[in-house]
Amino acid sequence: MHRYIWLVPLLPLAGAAINGLFGRKFRFSEKLIGGIAVGSIALAFLITLAAVYSYGFSSNALYPQTYVTSQDGAFKYIWIPGGAVRLTQGLEQRANIKVLEEVEKRRAALPLEQRNQPVLVGISVGSGSSVLNVEWSYQLDALSAIFMLIVTGVGLCIFVFATGYMHGDAGFYRFFAYMGLFMFSMLVLVMGSNFLMMFVGWEGVGLCSYLLIGYYFERQEAANASRKAFITNRIGDFGFALAIFGVIATFGTAQYGDVFAQARNYPLETLGHWGLLSWIALGLFIGACGKSAQLPLHVWLPDAMAGPTPVSALIHAATMVTAGLYMVTRTNVIFQHSQTMMMVVALVGAATALFAATIGITQNDIKKVLAYSTVSQLGFMFMACGVGAFVFGIFHVMTHAFFKALMFLGAGSVIHGMHHEQDMRRMGGLKKYMPYTYLTFLAGWLAICGIIPFSGFWSKDEILWNAAATRYIPMGWLVWIVGTIAATCTAFYMTRLVAMTFWGREKFLERPAGGEADEAHAHAYDIGVAPHDARLESAGDRPRHEPGEHVGPVHEDVSLHLSAVPHEHGAHLPHESPRSMWVPLAVLAVLATIGGLVGISPAFTGGKHVGGRLNIVNFLDPIIWNPTTRYFGTEEMLDSYGKPFQRVGEVRLGIFTAEAKPPEAPTPYGQERFNLAQTVESKLRSDTATEWLFIIISLAVAGIGIGLGFLFYVKDTRLPDLWAARLRPLYEASYHKYWVDEFFGLTVTRRVMDLARAVFAFDSKVVDGGVNGTAWFTRLSSRITGLSDQYFVDGIVNAIAAFIIRLMSPLLRAAQTGFTQNYALVMVLGLIAAVAMMFGADVLGWLKR
Repeated sequence: MHRYIWLVPLLPLAGAAINGLFGRKFRFSEKLIGGIAVGSIALAFLITLAAVYSYGFSSNALYPQTYVTSQDGAFKYIWIPGGAVRLTQGLEQRANIKVLEEVEKRRAALPLEQRNQPVLVGISVGSGSSVLNVEWSYQLDALSAIFMLIVTGVGLCIFVFATGYMHGDAGFYRFFAYMGLFMFSMLVLVMGSNFLMMFVGWEGVGLCSYLLIGYYFERQEAANASRKAFITNRIGDFGFALAIFGVIATFGTAQYGDVFAQARNYPLETLGHWGLLSWIALGLFIGACGKSAQLPLHVWLPDAMAGPTPVSALIHAATMVTAGLYMVTRTNVIFQHSQTMMMVVALVGAATALFAATIGITQNDIKKVLAYSTVSQLGFMFMACGVGAFVFGIFHVMTHAFFKALMFLGAGSVIHGMHHEQDMRRMGGLKKYMPYTYLTFLAGWLAICGIIPFSGFWSKDEILWNAAATRYIPMGWLVWIVGTIAATCTAFYMTRLVAMTFWGREKFLERPAGGEADEAHAHAYDIGVAPHDARLESAGDRPRHEPGEHVGPVHEDVSLHLSAVPHEHGAHLPHESPRSMWVPLAVLAVLATIGGLVGISPAFTGGKHVGGRLNIVNFLDPIIWNPTTRYFGTEEMLDSYGKPFQRVGEVRLGIFTAEAKPPEAPTPYGQERFNLAQTVESKLRSDTATEWLFIIISLAVAGIGIGLGFLFYVKDTRLPDLWAARLRPLYEASYHKYWVDEFFGLTVTRRVMDLARAVFAFDSKVVDGGVNGTAWFTRLSSRITGLSDQYFVDGIVNAIAAFIIRLMSPLLRAAQTGFTQNYALVMVLGLIAAVAMMFGADVLGWLKR
């Protein structure tokens, strides 16, 4: 069944095309549009399940080898016949690789007793060339299989939820056309077999995010948010594009397998050494920071809340923001060649995790809190990659998809039941009115807090443990401390969200809630540029989301309210969402509860990852390059296509002799510095006890965060205001997001606008001035030429003509008498003159004789 994976991206594209092209023209009903959209995703999910089973678990499984649809003709198209290209980068490294290959060949030909002897070969460094034919083909391996399941499975839940949430919207067909295109782009990104296909999907999700964030394009705040997302991502995409150019110039191909096969033998670039692969890794990471909202390119993601809530769930949980993690993990062989870039990834991830977590503590918009939690959780994922735990970064991508989709859709259910209220200060006590939403949301809350046995615990705990025990970078202890503090903040602000929304007193009975029309208007209210009550109907014309549809008591002074907001209205109590919305919540709640069991920590299983291929750690192992052995995988030594090596000796790049058994290095990059986990282990004298200590610390900080949240927002609700006053500078900094947007506005946006104005002034005054001046001079010279022609040249001609007319015309008129005898006289005189002219000289000569 794996031969039909090309249908997986095709089905969402077909559904999007049908709804987008024909939905409005033929007035498709909401049921038909929803059926086409949900059906296409459901079929894609079923094919994905069958393909992954066929690839990894059937009797004829290809796992761990990589399957590419072009290798057996299932699907192949030469997309870009680039032809011959000249390799301009990495010439010396390529020569070294050729030497090592020659060493292995010669050593294999020697008798066994002579294979330990040095083998000498020559080096020839010169330019190379390659044939660049970029194919459009799909790849199935462990990494793409995990992402296909996440995208189609979680995406299916979001699509089902959206059919209820978007009910009555005038752009229902347009919404699902955009969503289907979004799914297609993300699937191309994670299924493509080369860098250029990844880039197509990369740009596709960027375009779709622009369309969906700006779905309420009638509202200025939605248009601004969509532009902000699009432009910010262009910065990252520029770095990604440069990295792709570097890959092609270095390796002569864009196919993953061919690139990684060459890259694995390049020399390691230790801390402080910056080589070719460090430059490529830097470009890739810039792209990842833009797409996955890492510092300093995180600013677009919180503003993306201006789009409909299902869009937020899709972006945050299953598609766009996970693209950066996919790319970093897919190219882990390149990143692991640069210890400097590994440390950069870890430190940026840790800083982002803590930075966003501290902002989430003070936000009041329920979707904004979840948005900053996404930025923080993405920081944890990059932190895992930076400390070499790529598998656990992807594990957290999966668990995060479960609980974050659950919480975003749960927030959408709350917003729906509260008649589009998003301010948590106007909520409270909703567990009584929305029991299904409340119970399912609890599962997501416990998962993100890291409480055992919920899914978030297993992945987050492994990330923190690997940060403390890492041998990849020298500052793992610092990454662990920052990550632990961020985890504590996460438990606190998520408890705050649950308490303000579902627990406590019903604040909507004290002051009316709702009436914000749509997410775009709620976003404008949150940033202080619009009043709470909408003056206009919702941008999408959805029923139940119109101005004046409030939750809570009717206004005491209706006439006073109508003078400010001219509409009739009524008051409603919060209500549970329809089945089409809470059933997906129930499915995601189950996954958020038990989904982490596919990666149980070895501390619970006797020191190893149990479950075989069903364990995500074992399943993803062939994807990860081992810098110590220089092969892919830890249990087996595999090549870049997942095929086992038949090796005759271990080879080390950078020297031209090979030894059968190289000395064991303490770390992949040489001498090891302070290691927190090893230091603790030296005291406890047990690796298992050490890991359990860190597990207890992880659970303890989660409990501290939950306890503080309960104390502040349930036990004594005066404490938040009290501590906000005591820590006013810190509170203001967090509440205003550390003024990052203002800083960018002052130092970047306005300066770019100033530069644009300066360029415009230069163009209008200098360039256009020169052109206009030339035109003015041309017109002036033409006037001068015209005047000189008119008064000088024409004057001379006219004067001569006048002279001729005045002098000669009387003579000529006198000769024209009309008498024949006069004309005969003139003829005779003319004849005499002619004879004189012809024979005059002869006559004079005769007379002189």
